[in-house]
Amino acid sequence: MKYILLIFSVIAFGQQTKSVDFLTANGNLELDFNQKSVSGTAIYTFNVFQKIDSIKIDAISMEFSEVKINGKKVGFTQNKRNLALYEGFKKGKNNLTFTYKATPKQTLYFTGIGEERQIWTQGQGKYTSHWFPSFDDVNEKMIFGLTISTKDDFAILSNGILQQRIEKDGLYTAKYQMTKPMSSYLLALVIGNFKKTAEKSSSGISIENYLSAEDSDKYSSTYANSKQMFDFLEREIGVPYPWEIYRQVPIKDFLYGGMENTTLTTFTQDYVVDKIGHNDKNYDNVSAHELAHQWFGDYVTAASGEHHWLQEGFATYYALLAEKDLYGDDYFNWELYEMAERLKIASAKDTIPLMNASASSLTFYQKGAWALHILKREVGDIAFAKAVKNYLTKYAFSDVKTDDFLAEIRKVSSYDTEKFKREWLQSSGFDSQKAITILKENVFLHQYFDVLAKTEIPFEEKMKEYLEILNSNANPYIKEEILMQLTAIPFEDKKQFLEVAMDSKNLKVRQSVAKSLDKITTIFYDKYLTLLDDESYITQEIALNMLWSQFAEKRVDLLEKTRGRIGFNDRNLEIQWLTLALITPNFEEANKAAFYDRLQTLSRSPYESPVRINAITNLLYLNKNDTNVLKLLVEPLLHHKWQFQKFARDKIRAFSKEEKYKTFFNSLVPDLPLTEAKELERVLN
Repeated sequence: MKYILLIFSVIAFGQQTKSVDFLTANGNLELDFNQKSVSGTAIYTFNVFQKIDSIKIDAISMEFSEVKINGKKVGFTQNKRNLALYEGFKKGKNNLTFTYKATPKQTLYFTGIGEERQIWTQGQGKYTSHWFPSFDDVNEKMIFGLTISTKDDFAILSNGILQQRIEKDGLYTAKYQMTKPMSSYLLALVIGNFKKTAEKSSSGISIENYLSAEDSDKYSSTYANSKQMFDFLEREIGVPYPWEIYRQVPIKDFLYGGMENTTLTTFTQDYVVDKIGHNDKNYDNVSAHELAHQWFGDYVTAASGEHHWLQEGFATYYALLAEKDLYGDDYFNWELYEMAERLKIASAKDTIPLMNASASSLTFYQKGAWALHILKREVGDIAFAKAVKNYLTKYAFSDVKTDDFLAEIRKVSSYDTEKFKREWLQSSGFDSQKAITILKENVFLHQYFDVLAKTEIPFEEKMKEYLEILNSNANPYIKEEILMQLTAIPFEDKKQFLEVAMDSKNLKVRQSVAKSLDKITTIFYDKYLTLLDDESYITQEIALNMLWSQFAEKRVDLLEKTRGRIGFNDRNLEIQWLTLALITPNFEEANKAAFYDRLQTLSRSPYESPVRINAITNLLYLNKNDTNVLKLLVEPLLHHKWQFQKFARDKIRAFSKEEKYKTFFNSLVPDLPLTEAKELERVLN
């Protein structure tokens, strides 16, 4: 029955779009953090082309009043899914106004406390119609404008140009306006205690980058390459940035890596990094990916899920090209190789082709990127660039299908697009052999594959060659592979190799030593100890764990040396230190209660879910029978972030396999808030 209703809904909407075209949508909204609600007025203009019985607007669990068409009150019906209009509209141009209120269960989120409060949206995959009456189908594009009010004197961000910001009667209001049409899933708002830094692209576009007030010292490490990538993508795509402004803002406990809301990219706080964190992970790829979507997805939009690769495949590939501009050809080819390996492994079970609405994210993103890489190579750089430019220009602010893009390829070349379509878009699996053949054209990867092929060759037969490579300027990934192949070799036999690697001063090569050694000898202690000073939070965490585990007599010194370190946003080094301090005999016994309390503090709100997961995991390692810790698993069952929900569910279910833990969790139910009690019972049953 569900599928019949879905088909009917699609057919009904298709009939509406042929008869009615919504042109503009303007909202005057007030956000109430305490009530977790949004209310206000909405004004639409639309054209009626031919007679139609009703007009529907997607609106999930909303209350409506004062519904007027062309200035006159009209009757309407509403259910949990939409607002339906049956009278008052005429052939030609019409306007619609109404007031509404909603308390969304998803898509609009109210998070944090105090000065760290944030309000933000996530439309793709969740539906903007939870917080603003709109159209969930991407084929209906409108010019949006939002006037947003809140009681907090925070930054208020939305799509388009900021036309006005005022304070009146205790409300802070910002008015934003788009000038070009877009799909409603790209409508967004963000409210939070952010500070802005602005710069101009080479073409004159204003780029506004935001950070939370407490992260102002991380600006240069987080947004280090944003302008360069913006300028590169404009040049590479060949079509000017299609909007008037571009903004980027990090969200705490955001649901995904990033989201390409038109003119306003939102991304996870995980990518807000300091100078050291930037060496391990950074925002570059996500930044370039979401920026590329401003063309591929926002400017031209896939008409349906079958063509979703036209958004994700393009954004993934052009993000790689932007990183190639930053880091070079070897980096670009290495990333393609890692994609190919993932696709090869996944293809054993993942048989859904790229042109299928049910394809996996890996397929849409990474196989899509590889398909474009193949196409670009075989058509030629110049012809490919011309086809992309023509495609974007022809279908600007429209919905597209795969054949629309392939038609532009045929106009600039004699390439057999039907064969390409069959082999790369409509077939299951991944042609890893072809991918490797292409990658071997790169000198670095050719050498890497040669080293990889020597995995089973006895150490004695390759030691001279490997030592020469370690002493050379070969790519760090080759050196990492060599060190991993030496894992099982006795220390004395590989000592010289390890010393050369440690003396290289390359963070990645030195990190490979940390990863590859499962036993540290006393004579190597001092050299290994220097890893604790590397500008890598990953290396520091590995090194401390290894040294603490193997040198009991040095534990106090190691803890003193690493005291006060925080690490990434998940506070990996702080939580590791607290855990080790608690289980180290004779170390600050008087402070151990405080150490434990600190871990418990980190496991609760308002800390972000990655911090809480890390802290809870370590607390359970220390004492899985601590009922105060077990209780911490209940509240996340209703957390807005699905990854945190899953962590809590999995832990509770695992514990509940033992009767004593199941009895404990059941005993909590009577004293829990109703929603938590119901969810816990559902998990337990």
